Amino acid sequence: MEDEARRKFVAEVWKRYEEVQNWAIANWPDSEHPLSTSDFVEGRKEILGLGLPPEQKLKQEPQPAPEPEDGGPQYLDVTPAPWP
Repeated sequence: MEDEARRKFVAEVWKRYEEVQNWAIANWPDSEHPLSTSDFVEGRKEILGLGLPPEQKLKQEPQPAPEPEDGGPQYLDVTPAPWP
């Protein structure tokens, strides 16, 4: 895909995402726990990633925990918390 076309596409997706974000913030039904723009950070990162070629995309690989003999935890809780 040509760079100019990719940039135009990402700019259009960004604009539409901001419109949806503003609508969601304005219409969020839980006034005790309002949404803010910080709730949409991960979505913005994904949109910005659309503009990168696959070999340049950011990859988030979790850092492995050190082994217990290296000062790491003896136990890692991997059980998800129950839904409230």
